[in-house]
Amino acid sequence: MAKYSTGSSSGGGGTNCELCGAESDKLRLASVAGAELEVCPDCAPHDDNQKQSRTQRRSSQDDRGDSSDEPSRKQKAAQNVAKANPVWDGDSEHWEKEGTNYNDDPLPYLVSDYGEALVEARQEAGLQRDELADELGAREKDVLAVEQGRATQAGVGGGLIEALEERLDVTLAE
Repeated sequence: MAKYSTGSSSGGGGTNCELCGAESDKLRLASVAGAELEVCPDCAPHDDNQKQSRTQRRSSQDDRGDSSDEPSRKQKAAQNVAKANPVWDGDSEHWEKEGTNYNDDPLPYLVSDYGEALVEARQEAGLQRDELADELGAREKDVLAVEQGRATQAGVGGGLIEALEERLDVTLAE
């Protein structure tokens, strides 16, 4: 029988694989690309029905959550992304102070080098950082954060920026 034939001329029951042409007494019927062929054990994995059942077993195993209780590939990928980005670690303490209400006291857009401008203005006024903070009723560490250019990370409100601008006659916000 010729390679890729669809059956023997004698009515079936040939001894050659209809996919690869190999001679075999263990041929079985398989659906390959929509054609029903008699195939050898080596070509049996090409059976569309067998591929479909493997895919179904895999997807039903994924639906059950796999018996080993390990996270899926998608879950592992999401966990790795979360580990790589510290902002997503569930702890916002490093960038947001407790009690800050950004709707009531939003931080305005700050000019570039606002920290340096504040330090210069404070020194020209002859004030120490703690004196300025006391005078404005602010925390010294908040004034320091503004001087260091970390107003956003420290959660400093717009009220402090306005008070600093007014007291020292300096422009910190656009």
